[in-house]
Amino acid sequence: MDLHAIGQALVEQLPPPLPADRIIALNQPKADVHTTRSYEWNGWTFDVPPGVFIPGWTSRLIHERVLDGRIETRGLRYAAMGAGLGVEAVAAGVRGAREIHALDIHPQSVAAATGHYRRLVGERPGTTFAPAVSDVFDALPEGVRLDVVTFNPPAVSQTVSEDPDVVRNVCVGAPLLAKFFAQIAEKDLLAPGGEIHLIASNTADLRALVQHALDHGLSPRIDHLHDWRDGVLTFLFRITHDTPRTGGER
Repeated sequence: MDLHAIGQALVEQLPPPLPADRIIALNQPKADVHTTRSYEWNGWTFDVPPGVFIPGWTSRLIHERVLDGRIETRGLRYAAMGAGLGVEAVAAGVRGAREIHALDIHPQSVAAATGHYRRLVGERPGTTFAPAVSDVFDALPEGVRLDVVTFNPPAVSQTVSEDPDVVRNVCVGAPLLAKFFAQIAEKDLLAPGGEIHLIASNTADLRALVQHALDHGLSPRIDHLHDWRDGVLTFLFRITHDTPRTGGER
């Protein structure tokens, strides 16, 4: 695989989704999703209310990069799409982001993210924390332009449960990405030089996902590929405008 491929060459080399029965088997939800749980990462403890999902290893690929600056948020305007527990929002706050927009369609997740941010980060000079219940970017204030967006979307291409909490977190599918990229383009949400870091595996329709980005004038590239050695390939895409960054613009 050419990790430097762009455009249609990238689309054509991406693997198709795994067989449906394999996808369903890999994404069986845990029975405790409607209970109170806890999650620990980087020495922090997060309380997990019923209906809020615990981040998996895929999410940690993003969390680690936000915390250590491989996905840089320091001094930047950042949106954590599908904020969930708020782990990446906390990491961005510790890192020193200028603005943190923690967006999630699930009110209980936004409440959890807010509580964790207030407890683990608190008020910091130069950092504004702005949580919002939002269907994609609908609740983002008008005029906001973002330097960095991260998203681990529920892009699994097969329905793995009838539970709406599971569907919301796992298997909404490629149509959600069509709406995500359409709003990025229509609202002109990316600042000059802005980047989207989006993670998905071959349990999703990767070709459709990347095509949606291309159709809206964006340029996806593979930033990281993780082979789980069980048939699952996880791709972290870095997505920018087709136009290159202009010096000094922010």
